[in-house]
This record gives sequence, structure tokens and C-alpha cells, in this order.
Amino acid sequence: MDFKKAFSFLARLAKNNNRDWFEKNKDEFLAIKSDFEGFIAQLYDNMLAFDESLAGQEPRNFVFRIYRDVRFSKDKKPYKKFISAGISAEGKGMGKPGYYLQLEPGNKSFICVGLFSPPADLLGRVRQEIDYNGDALEKIIKEKGFRKNFQEFWSEDALKTAPKGYAKDHPYIQWLKQKSFVVIHRITDDEVTDKLFLKKLTGVIRSGKPLNDFLTAALE
Repeated sequence: MDFKKAFSFLARLAKNNNRDWFEKNKDEFLAIKSDFEGFIAQLYDNMLAFDESLAGQEPRNFVFRIYRDVRFSKDKKPYKKFISAGISAEGKGMGKPGYYLQLEPGNKSFICVGLFSPPADLLGRVRQEIDYNGDALEKIIKEKGFRKNFQEFWSEDALKTAPKGYAKDHPYIQWLKQKSFVVIHRITDDEVTDKLFLKKLTGVIRSGKPLNDFLTAALE
């Protein structure tokens, strides 16, 4: 895929985020969308080699729409400034541990691995697993390959104090406070446009899979 071309379009879209401009340039977008679906299909094939839980999916369905839901937002711009895809055993939904890729020019791209904002019952299961087997999670996070690629937990919705039923001095309190169990790997524009991007991205995702295995076991 020609990511330089895609990033050029997205940069222009960010400056002209309106329906008139988009409709005039829609053919260019549709070509980029088709190329991105092809890239995600390649990535999916690579991922099947180490994550069999993803089998049986239609890769095209992993790609999110470019259109924003503005019904409850003060920002009424109709289009996203990025292209993105979610890959899990439930398709692009993140109801199960999975992977989320977002590509945006300006060095704003990233890949996430984990479980985003689970409902209360599933959140309770994950916290219980951390309480009982936090040493296993700690081992995953301290593993060399994981630590190299994932140094950042998504913590915007984390609790300020210990969740009910857990001591403030619990040895794994930093993870028990989480309401989402997601790690982030930031990606530069140069990395995205490099010819080895697919190979490197596959390696990063593979190194994060043990976290999803831990979370999947907790939910089961």
C-alpha cells in the first residue's frame, strides 16, 4: 500500500473536513480504502500464524468507516482524520481481547493490544485474575520483547484509588485500577511508509499477544 499517498489525502482531509470537499475527492478515498483493506488482509494472514482465535473472519470487515458519529459530539466535523481497523475474535468489535490499528499523519499512528472498557462483570473477572495471578501478568510485561514494544498503558479511564474490595497497598494495584487493559505502541510516519512496515507491525503485534492470552483466560 502507498501510505505516503494515503497520508497526503488524510492531511488534506484534516484541513478540508467538510462534505463538499470529500465528495469531490471521494474516488481518491475509495482507492485508499481498498488498498487499506488489502493491507489489513495481509496483516490478518500474518497474524493467523500465531493467533488461531482470529480464524474464520472476513478481513474487509475489520476496517472502520471514515465517517464520524457526531450525534453527541460538540465537534461536528463529519470525517475522521485517520484510517483504522480492529481485529479480534469478534471482528472489529473489542468485546474480546484484540488489536486496534490507527494510522494518522503527523506521527500520530499507533497499535493497541488488549481489552478496552469491558462491562462490569468482565472487568471484575480480569481484576480477580490479576489478584490471583498478578505474577503471571508481571512476567508478561517484563518480558524483553514485550517491554521493548509496549511501554505505555492506556490509563485515561483508570481509577484514582483502589477498586472496591482491594487494598490500596495491593502489590498489583497499578493494574487493578485499570478499567481498560490496553497497551500502546506509537508509530512514526517514517515507520508507516517504510517498505518493511507490514513485517515490523506483525512482530510488534506478536510480542503483545501474551497479554491477550492472559486476558482471554481471565474472561473464560
